[in-house]
Amino acid sequence: MSGQVKGFSLRRRLLGFVLASILLATTVLGITAYRSALRDADALFDLHLQQMAHSLRGTLPLGPGIDSSDDGREGYDLFIQIWGPDGTQVFRSARSALPPQAVLGFSDATVNGRRFRLYSLQTPVQTVQIAQDLDAREVRARGLALRATIPMALIAPLLMLAVGWIITRSLAPVDRMRRNVAQRADDDLSPLPREGLPDEVQPLVRELNLLFGRVQAAFAAQKNFVADAAHELRSPLTALKLQAEALRRADDPASREAAVARLQGGIERAIHLVAQLLLLARQESGEAAANALAAPVALDDVLAQCVAASLTQAQARRIDLGVTATTPASVRADGAALRVMLGNLIDNAIKYAPEGGRVDVSLQLEDGAPVLRVQDDGPGIPAGERERAFDRFYRLAGSASEGSGLGLAIVRAIAERQGADVQLGEAPELGGLCVTVRFGAGAMTPRATAD
Repeated sequence: MSGQVKGFSLRRRLLGFVLASILLATTVLGITAYRSALRDADALFDLHLQQMAHSLRGTLPLGPGIDSSDDGREGYDLFIQIWGPDGTQVFRSARSALPPQAVLGFSDATVNGRRFRLYSLQTPVQTVQIAQDLDAREVRARGLALRATIPMALIAPLLMLAVGWIITRSLAPVDRMRRNVAQRADDDLSPLPREGLPDEVQPLVRELNLLFGRVQAAFAAQKNFVADAAHELRSPLTALKLQAEALRRADDPASREAAVARLQGGIERAIHLVAQLLLLARQESGEAAANALAAPVALDDVLAQCVAASLTQAQARRIDLGVTATTPASVRADGAALRVMLGNLIDNAIKYAPEGGRVDVSLQLEDGAPVLRVQDDGPGIPAGERERAFDRFYRLAGSASEGSGLGLAIVRAIAERQGADVQLGEAPELGGLCVTVRFGAGAMTPRATAD
């Protein structure tokens, strides 16, 4: 299937690497031990020849000669030649075919197709030569070397079985966790148990549990959001139904025109509410943060655009909307989201300011961080209710404005996505509400200057 991710088994990979390492190590050790045993056997046989020659120094063998073919001990085919001080041969093994002359010390010789290992020793009395059949000697040496490698050949499979069992037992907690996750219901986001897990897996399980917690919180928030939205939409839809009924019952043109106007107003409020709901859902789901921090955004330009876009609304209520202070500042953020946030703040200030009131907007740098402020001379929000004002669909008791109760919730959601902090307070100059949006100092970017 195209697009399918090809995985691998950690257990099989570990077993493969470890067992291959054991096999390679035992092979190398076996070859080394075999060659070392051959060298040791060769040295041992040479020492045997040397000791035999020294034992015969100054004496003669008692029998007619040493020949392993007489006793069947293969590997000890020893042949002896002894010469007197005048070079006369005084002893020779039966059925031997040794060189007629002796080379002192160790030497190799081939006689009639047979290879011999020779050792010759000369004394004032005689010259002794001991010879051994090399073919029989090598067979004996290989047998000794093979017996030296047999323990390794037996240990290697046992070691592989032990390593396989240890790896399987060590990975059992991971497999148990996999089964735990596979057997869970779709809505089971409870934390995974961490008991008995190895230290290497603990961070992964901890992050998974944190992810489950975030997903569970998001599901709960989404569930509450849907319930709140359904409750809030019920009232405007009911009003639209009543207004449609009133329009149907209207008899004269004037009543019909008034009913149409009320119906259009209700439809516009419903459209605004749905738009606010969609905007809030988009911000809280993180979709709007996909392009966040993509490019520097000039906050002073965003401020000027939002103030210009709200001038018509402010003039309709004779609100004095203006910028009291502005400092060039740029941050890495989502420009469209910032315009929505500042637009909501100005819109709320205009709605809650009295007819003919005043709304001031400012942008300043404080402690190296940009700070946006929107102030009005309206009734403000009591200190005890300022935190609740950020809740969805919350409306201040006694408020005459017909808002959706989503403006400040949208502002906080956008601010959190852009790494900013929102605070509500009392306007020091106008006496109404002051909304402060403070960006982090790390979000600042240098402003490009014209040449």
